Amino acid sequence: MNKDLNVIRGKYYINRLIQEGEHEHQDFKFKISDAHKIAHSISAFANNDSGRLLVGVKDNGVIAGIRSEEDLHVIEAAATLYCRPAVEVDMQAFLCEGGAVVLRASIPRAYSRPVECKEADGTWRAYYRVADENIVAHPLMVRAWRMLDDPDASPAMVYTDAGEALLAALHRRGRASVEQLMLDARLSRAAAEDIIVRLTVMGIIRFEYHHPHFMLTVNNT
Repeated sequence: MNKDLNVIRGKYYINRLIQEGEHEHQDFKFKISDAHKIAHSISAFANNDSGRLLVGVKDNGVIAGIRSEEDLHVIEAAATLYCRPAVEVDMQAFLCEGGAVVLRASIPRAYSRPVECKEADGTWRAYYRVADENIVAHPLMVRAWRMLDDPDASPAMVYTDAGEALLAALHRRGRASVEQLMLDARLSRAAAEDIIVRLTVMGIIRFEYHHPHFMLTVNNT
């Protein structure tokens, strides 16, 4: 990433982005001070479908401008030192009204998921972007991503009685937790989780976030 960014005029462009508010693909950051927290956003956008940070913009959409080039350094550290695999973030600075400079940091969708980030306590976790929040990804989502990224893994499964029972339970409920499906299908946790991971990889079921939990539903898309 180039730290010597050229500042280009972008008052109307940035105002147009701000009018969208914070959403699945956009987050406002008044200032950048904690690489761990920025890594959460980078992980979440990369594990979902890309996104951007507008640095120098308050939560209410007011442009404050970046304070120094230190913001760039912290983002770079978050993307390369606190994310695995490292994420290539594209940064561009825009000159706005009153001489304030807003930094747009664009995060691409990861080719290889999960992108995990290092927490302050040294542990690694994967995040996922849901609306305007960065949510810790469900462990079975992470397992499904790893299986999708493993050329030697085979997600295909024969439709056993256990698999049919779990899928039938999900059809009946419409939306369910792992625990509900495990009980409905009368499966051990290990068996239920294995089936859920494989059905997720095959695109038959998917995870949806309903505060404060991820739930499973049949993928009808």
